[in-house]
Amino acid sequence: MGRHPAVQIDLGTGDGRAVLAAAAAVPERLVIGVDAHAAGMSGASRKAVRGKLTNTLFVVAAAERLPRELDGVADIVTVYFPWGSLLRGVITADPVIVAGLARVMKPGAALSILVSVTEHDRGSGLPPIDEHALRGLAEPCAAQGLTITGVNPATAADIAATGSSWGKRLGAGSQRSAWRITAYRSDGPGDPEPATEHRAVPA
Repeated sequence: MGRHPAVQIDLGTGDGRAVLAAAAAVPERLVIGVDAHAAGMSGASRKAVRGKLTNTLFVVAAAERLPRELDGVADIVTVYFPWGSLLRGVITADPVIVAGLARVMKPGAALSILVSVTEHDRGSGLPPIDEHALRGLAEPCAAQGLTITGVNPATAADIAATGSSWGKRLGAGSQRSAWRITAYRSDGPGDPEPATEHRAVPA
């Protein structure tokens, strides 16, 4: 990691296409895709090798048990359309999930989350989310060292910029509502300015 001036972690990366898009857009940045399911990332891993995207890395790990080797390495953390335990952890500000996010971030590192839960997502076990519910995450996130800076409806352009194939399949931002949560890792008085997230695909 030392030869890269910046590191991005894409947590719950799924098929890893968002990793490939970000790595191609910013070759000097190391982009690490993390997901509990190795098989889902295998195709992206092979494409990275064929495309000589040497600034990519894929790590098999659950969000609840992130490797200690990732502690404090990330300038940017992205979580695009999580599902299952990661979605529940993000939406409910589960202390284990939020603490894990904060743990892999450098002081001042940026966090960008895109989520979508509607009345049709009965399998998620979660109610539809809205701005009021998401703004309620500020206090429990702050307890783990994350300062929320924005909760806004995500547009189709926001979704396209991520390179997320899952977001595209959902029709998020166009056929269904989606939300973007931005935050940064704070460490008390004199916090550094948050890092700026790079949009992998121009909006």
